[in-house]
Amino acid sequence: INAEYMGEEKQGELQRCRSVYESAVEALGQSANEQLYLSFAKFEERRKEFERARAILRYALDHVPKAKADEIYQLLMTFEKQHGTVEAIEDVVVSKNRFQLEEELKANPYNYDAWFDYIRLEENYGDSNKCRDVYERAISNTPKVMEKDLWSRYIYLWIMYAIYEELEEQDSERTRQVYEACLQIIPHKSFTFSKIWLMYANFEIRQNDLPKARKILGTALGKCPKNKLFRSYVELEIQLGQLDRVRKLYEKWLTFNSTSAQTWIKYAVLEMSLEEYERARYIYELAIHQPVLDLPEMAWKAYIDFEVSQQEYNRARKLYNTLLEKTKHYKVYVAFAMFEANIVGNIEAARRIFDAGYIEISSYGEETKEETRSILESWKLFEKEKGTPESLNDVEDKINPRHGLVASKLLQKAKLYMSKKRKMENEQEPS
Repeated sequence: INAEYMGEEKQGELQRCRSVYESAVEALGQSANEQLYLSFAKFEERRKEFERARAILRYALDHVPKAKADEIYQLLMTFEKQHGTVEAIEDVVVSKNRFQLEEELKANPYNYDAWFDYIRLEENYGDSNKCRDVYERAISNTPKVMEKDLWSRYIYLWIMYAIYEELEEQDSERTRQVYEACLQIIPHKSFTFSKIWLMYANFEIRQNDLPKARKILGTALGKCPKNKLFRSYVELEIQLGQLDRVRKLYEKWLTFNSTSAQTWIKYAVLEMSLEEYERARYIYELAIHQPVLDLPEMAWKAYIDFEVSQQEYNRARKLYNTLLEKTKHYKVYVAFAMFEANIVGNIEAARRIFDAGYIEISSYGEETKEETRSILESWKLFEKEKGTPESLNDVEDKINPRHGLVASKLLQKAKLYMSKKRKMENEQEPS
């Protein structure tokens, strides 16, 4: 065949030459190698038949084994640079990238990074049908292992698909179908993904279907309650001004997770914002009496600050005393003392609290050496600001006993000096 079509071209029998090429392609079928197509395309290019040459090369890309198509791609790229448009060159590049991604995915269909690249490629250069086809092929590769990290990559394919349908295609019904299909495929008993539930609910809100959004969030909390889901649902109902619903959600949230100090505080702050102060106080009481709290100091501080804001100083003082029965941390003593000094204005009460804290903490010896020094430093700052030279000197003596000894000797010398000076002055007075 090679000798025949070469001879025909030399004799100028162009139509017969073309027929030989066509016969060769038809006779060899899938067995035709890339050299035949390359030769055929170059023949048409020499004849200025650019559309024929382009069609041959593109046909070859679809029929030659992918592993042997590099030379065809190179020729097509060179051809388009010489005879085509910018769009045609881009199309060749996209075709080559598409081919490479297909090869990667053929080797490993669970390579989600490759699917992401393929999706971006089609979204930038493909049409709707191609994009949807790639999305559908990608999501069909469900992970075989129940590992959340692996599933996270997979779920992002669904998220991208839903976003594409809503924003690019503006197809609400298909978007809804994508979310529903995704939620059906997630193994909720093993793990779930709050993000997909929240995205679906927010989508329905954008469709002005609030009952549907509430139903989605309610289903999510029923199947797989999580702090993030509760938080988002509460925020939604607050924005809508549905305070009774908010209270019910907080109650369910705290039944699900009573150890979160932050949740208790947010519930109390909500009631404070509504001027429901007794409700807020009751919530704080429940919080500090929980057997386990992740951040108990945060709950106690919030409760004390609440009572101070209500000018309920006796209640705040009682809370401090109750807290000191549970913990002897130096920071509690410091906070209590500063409350008495700065809020109530009782300097002596503050000094007594510092002294009691110092005695208690220092009684443990070397074990609490750093804590003892910390409370003394806080006490010292307090005395510098609100005390007297004598009270400040007393604290410095506790910090550095040698300082006290030296100060005592200096004081004795000063007194002796003043005594002698007065005696001399008296002797010099005229009788």
